[in-house]
Amino acid sequence: MRIDSHQHFWLYDSVKDAWITDEMAKIQRNFLPNDISGTLKGLGFDGVVAVQADQSHRETEFLVELSQVYALIKGVVGWVDLRSERIDDYLTDFSKFKVIKGFRHIVEGEDDPEFLVRDEFLRGIESLTKFNYTYDLLIRPRHYSCTLKCVEANPNQAFVLDHIAKPPIKSQEFDEWAEFIVALSSFSNVHCKISGLATEADWKHWKLDHFVEYLDHVIACFGKDRIMFGSDWPVCLLAGDYEDSLHIVEHRLDKFTEEELKGFWGDNAVKFYGLS
Repeated sequence: MRIDSHQHFWLYDSVKDAWITDEMAKIQRNFLPNDISGTLKGLGFDGVVAVQADQSHRETEFLVELSQVYALIKGVVGWVDLRSERIDDYLTDFSKFKVIKGFRHIVEGEDDPEFLVRDEFLRGIESLTKFNYTYDLLIRPRHYSCTLKCVEANPNQAFVLDHIAKPPIKSQEFDEWAEFIVALSSFSNVHCKISGLATEADWKHWKLDHFVEYLDHVIACFGKDRIMFGSDWPVCLLAGDYEDSLHIVEHRLDKFTEEELKGFWGDNAVKFYGLS
């Protein structure tokens, strides 16, 4: 299958979605599967993984409900209170919905540089492993160190890095991020989404050349069987259209075999998330 491994859907609410600032007015509205299904069909995509954008159990339920209406959604990465003492109860309840494949916490919004290795959070990760759920890593540079510690402490947990760790493409800084990618990719249980790149560049003036060094490095480090395509739609619309998300990566895939291309555009996501 051809899969977009990272999309969001929401019914816009100015309070709940306060992270969508006035600078991001273009996406201050509702976004549902019908808004993208035609584009995806035209580009040959068979489905998507819907990823949480709000940190509530209701968000997870909302994405599950959408999946019951729209066959386009092949998997859900929801939110669950990983720090709760009731985490096993929550996961038992969510396990009734086979479309839920994993969970995510918006760690990039946490000021605590040790967030991922606090005892209560690590307990939650251990529960994810026990229930065979994946975990999406959404981080900023201040979390590089604790991310490595968290991954090292959980060798049996399936992790995937969102947006190649959001490198500072706009300023073309490279070294600190590159060192982190080398370290993180050394753990075989970590995969990587090549997604959300345009919004880390200059939204109005990016060029394909701005992404080359970052793409080549992440592909070289993770290899071709641990990377997957994701658009980060509709957030990607801040810096272009949906097709731009494809064009940014397509020109660095010329050395991929046919099988490796199938993996990048879908099969790797299918295997990682257990999609059907």
